[in-house]
Amino acid sequence: MRAVRLPDGRDLPVLGLGTWKMGEDRARVADEVRVVQRALDLGITLLDTAEIYASGRSEQVVGEAIAGRRDQVFLVTKVAPSNASRRGTVRACEASLKRLGTEVIDLYLLHWIGGTPIGETIEAFETLKAEGKIRAWGVSNFDTDDLEAMPAGAQCAANQVLYNPRSRGIEHSLIPYCQAHAIPIMAYTPLGQSGQVLDNATIGEIARRHGATPAQVALAWSIRNPGVVTIPKTATLARVEENLGAAELTLTEADLADIDRAFPPPRSKRSLEMI
Repeated sequence: MRAVRLPDGRDLPVLGLGTWKMGEDRARVADEVRVVQRALDLGITLLDTAEIYASGRSEQVVGEAIAGRRDQVFLVTKVAPSNASRRGTVRACEASLKRLGTEVIDLYLLHWIGGTPIGETIEAFETLKAEGKIRAWGVSNFDTDDLEAMPAGAQCAANQVLYNPRSRGIEHSLIPYCQAHAIPIMAYTPLGQSGQVLDNATIGEIARRHGATPAQVALAWSIRNPGVVTIPKTATLARVEENLGAAELTLTEADLADIDRAFPPPRSKRSLEMI
């Protein structure tokens, strides 16, 4: 699978698996564990979760799924802003490590900006790095001005933001900024919501041209630019296998032009969208 190079030289696969809402229904946990394990079997090794997902139970699902396979996984989780003080970040990370059943997190993100000064959170991140509890840190839901406000020399490894054909405001300034500063973008909700992308006639027509599915087209579109990876959430085995096909799909210039007409790119700066 193609990969994006992190500032520390490690590779981040362009296609991963999101786990939002996993763990919410205890009756489905066994099935969700199997979905994560199937993703690993297929070579989808980037797993994204967060301490707030199902109040930590999403991390437990991931921990159960990767037991005995930790070395195959690039593991991402997030600290909530309410825990992002110097001491709170360290405590939250240690709790996540326990739920995940691992000694180290590959990439630890601040979920969104809260009341704690970002410099204080970064100090905690650097402490965790020095202690070997995380390998790198990054942010989520940060706009260009938020990144610019970070302390000089801050070693931000990634920025996870909403990105799909219907929500493409980050193309105006955030993606260029991140590309210029070698900060990979992690696209969440790349398939959109409520059928606004997957049910679109243009996306469907492009899928027919390639013998693909609308989801594969949307995912291939999201990773067409250098420095962008995508983390679609799914809880079904069939969708995991379907998503994998996006990594081998290359959209043509005509395809991209059609998508631009259906979902016009931004002509000016927009407020950062979040879910």
